Parts: sequence; C-alpha cells; structure tokens
Amino acid sequence: MKKNGSFYIWLTGCMMALSVLLVSGLIGLVMYYGFATFWQKDVALVQLKNNSYIIGEIKKKEINFNNDLTVQLKTGNRDFYGVDFRWIKDSEIQSISYDKEILHIERDEWGSFYGYPKSFEHKDKKITYNKNNKNEFYNLINSSLKDKSSIAKKINVINKKIGEINFKLSELEKEKRVLSRVNLNENKITKLDEKKLKLLNSYKIEEKKLFENIQILNSTKLVVSDIEGATKLLTLVNIIRFNLPNELTLRGKISLYLSKIWEFLSDKPRESNTEGGVFPAIFGTILMVLIMSIAVLPLGVIAAVYLNEYAKQGKTVALIRICVNNLAGVPSIVFGVFGLGFFIYGIGGSIDTLFYQDNLPSPTYGTGGILWASLTLALLTVPVVIVATEESLNAVSKGIRDGSLALGATKWETLRNIIIPTSLPGILTGLILAISRATGEVAPLMITGVVKLAPSMPLDGYFPYLHLERKFMHLGFHIYDVGFQSPNSEAALPMVFSTALLLILIVIVLNSSAILIRNRLKLKHKG
Repeated sequence: MKKNGSFYIWLTGCMMALSVLLVSGLIGLVMYYGFATFWQKDVALVQLKNNSYIIGEIKKKEINFNNDLTVQLKTGNRDFYGVDFRWIKDSEIQSISYDKEILHIERDEWGSFYGYPKSFEHKDKKITYNKNNKNEFYNLINSSLKDKSSIAKKINVINKKIGEINFKLSELEKEKRVLSRVNLNENKITKLDEKKLKLLNSYKIEEKKLFENIQILNSTKLVVSDIEGATKLLTLVNIIRFNLPNELTLRGKISLYLSKIWEFLSDKPRESNTEGGVFPAIFGTILMVLIMSIAVLPLGVIAAVYLNEYAKQGKTVALIRICVNNLAGVPSIVFGVFGLGFFIYGIGGSIDTLFYQDNLPSPTYGTGGILWASLTLALLTVPVVIVATEESLNAVSKGIRDGSLALGATKWETLRNIIIPTSLPGILTGLILAISRATGEVAPLMITGVVKLAPSMPLDGYFPYLHLERKFMHLGFHIYDVGFQSPNSEAALPMVFSTALLLILIVIVLNSSAILIRNRLKLKHKG
C-alpha cells in the first residue's frame, strides 16, 4: 500500500469528499433559510394557562438552559410590544388554534402587524368590519391598494421631476458662482436669476401635486386591533400588503411567495435594511465588479506579459514574482487603507483642486466612491490575474513561438496574434478568481465608498449618467450591516440569509458567464 501510494490516493479522495460535503451543507443551509424567508406561515392563536392570548407565527422550538421546551413566536406589532419575537414555555400553553379571521399586514415601518380588522374608510365611504360584510370589506381594501399603486407611480414621476429641478438649480448656482468670481457683466447673472425663478415656480407646482397625492393616501384609513383590543390607525402610506394567512390556499401562498421575491429583488430597503428589497445593493455590487474587471484585466495581463516575455530573467524578476505572490496574502483591510490614502486623499483630492474648486470644501472625488472602491479591489486581485496569466503564457509551447518567428513574424506580432489569443482561457481563469474574491470583500469597501443606504445610485438620467464619484451599496456590506449592526437582530436574520443566498447566486452567475466565454475560447484555439 505504501509503495504504490494507494493510501494517500484514498486519503486525498476522502478529504475531497469531505470538502464537497461541507461546502454543499453550507450552501444548502443558506438556501433553506434564504428561500424560507418569503414563505407565509399560518399564524397561531396561542391560549396560555392564565387565560391570556398571543398571536404570532411559530418560528422554532428550543430547549433552554433549565431543560424547558420553549416556543418562539413572531408576534410583530413592535409599536405595541417593543419587540417582534417572544419566547413562551411549552408548559404555559393551554392550546394552539388557527383563527381564520387573523389579519397580517406588512407595513413600511414597525414591521408586521397581526390582529383583527375594525373599520376602513376610503373616498368618504366608511365600513365597519363584521363577518357578514367580510368580502366587501377586503375587496374595498384591495381596490384602494390598487389605487395606491397608481398614485405611487404618479408620486415617483413627480419626485423625478423635482429631482431634475433640483439638479438644474444646483448647476445654475455653480454657474452663477463662476460668473461672480470672474466679474462678468450683470446681464448674464440676471438671466440666470430669471431661470432660477422659473425653476422655483415649477418646483412649487410639482411640490403642490406631491402633497395632493400624499393627502389622498393619508385620507384612506384602516383601523385594526391586536389580540388585547388596542387599536391602531393605518393609512395607505403605511400598508405594503395584507393577507389572511390562515385562509390562504397553496396557490395563494405561492403567489404571495413570488411577489415577495420580486419585491426583494426590485425594491429598495426599508426598516433599517431589515425589510424590503436589495436592488440598490445588487446594482452596486455588479457595477463595482464590472469596473474592477475593466481595471484589473489589462493591468494584470500587461504586467504578466512584461515579466514573462520582455523582462530579463534574473534575481530582480524573481524578487518581483515573490512580491506579487506575497501581495495575494496581504489582509484586505490594508488595501483599503492604501486606497483611502492614495486614491481618495491623493488622486481624488487633486482632482477636486483642479476641476471641482466650485464645490469645495465639499469634496467630489476626494471622498469615498464606487470608482475608488473598484480600483482598490483591482489592486487587491491583480496578483491573482498576474499569476494566472503567467502560467497561461508559459503553457504556450516553444514550438508555436519558434514557428511564428521562423515564418517572419516579429516578437510583437507573435505575442499579439499567437501567444495572447492562445492564453486567453487561462487569463479568464485569473479573472474568474478575481471576481470570486472581489464580490465577497467587505473590509476595504467600508473605508472607500460603501454605505448603509445610498441616497442615489451611480447610474441615473443626469449627465454624465454614470457618476463614479457617488457612494454605493454592496450586498456583502448589507449582510454585515443587517446581521451585526441591526438593533433588531432576530427580525433581521431572515434578510441575512436571503441576501447571502443572493450574493452566492450572483457570484455563480458572474463566474458561469466567464467560464462560458473561456470554454468558447478554448474550442476556438484548440490545437
């Protein structure tokens, strides 16, 4: 066994199987909790032995340190109770039932509400709930929520117009400051003031429309109560969606499940990032990876080509290779500190001094932004690309090189037409590894531009459309913020698993795209 090495073959095979098992288990755990986040469970009506009642979703059961079986209920109603979850000893429970009248409302603040409906007022029509008018009551709420979606679209259009007016006003102010500084004639400044006055009048008109639409939403009122009879007044602005969880059919639960997933992928966060969607974080993550790839690929390939093809091999080049390999092991936060000093304070500060003096002392490029974060990650991952590219260049046989040169091609023509195209699959392997590492990095981003909630995304409809100086959201930082910085960690836990699953899927999609391109290149240059 020792002579033929079969023991070590079996050992490496077992370790490989163990590694696959552990990774599969981890991904399976994240997938289970990530996908389960959006499934609507039945809501229990728990009667305690002291004849009090509690409403909530049964989340899990555990044995505490006193060996008592305890049940965790998601009771919601944070504005009433101050917490979203409650632990109850199983021995204190008299009975558990599932009342079909229980109403579940998802709100834009204070989390979920569990309770019973009382009355609803919409367009001068008020209806008090009872079992006889149940269908009419909920149909009226459904129709008002449809009205809300159309009003919300109007509000979005108005907000966009207000944003455009604010942008034009800020540009006019900059232009006015420049004219005042160079002491040009007053006629131009007067014309700017006239334009400003027109914009302010337009602003007041749009602002009035905005308040009118918000007033419509606030005029629709739903009165609900919790199990103890405490009432709460909700307006359309507060309500995201509602359902009767104990009456939902399987088809209804699937439909609700899909709508929640779509909201998660397409909407912005709410409730301190613990609810809502993560679209700004998805967009920021993908855009950052694309900018990083554009920066790191030529930088890494050029460095590798020089070291492998042009540099005189010796101690100096060997030392450079050692340094490149060691850079791959430097903690990422060190790159973040370097990016802060070199890119933000150094290059960004100089850009502000030269081109954005009108905005000072407020920095434009002299503060964190998606450009500096992407370049920092490019430096972080460039050793991976260099090493992979060098290995790929070395794999090109000497016979192909000599044959090209023998046919009269110059060294540059051989490199451009033969060596680099043949090495492209290996170069893309380096890029895949760089993307995998950069997508999940958080530490360097925290000091180079990532934020908890970005006021605006780097891409919009205002010239120059792509604003590389803006701060951005990132899925990795979103997981860190929600999981470790949220004051309501239990309520935030489902969002942590969902976002982690989404980040894994994005990494898989990005890597799969690169692998697909690499395989096509392999077939193209095969042989």
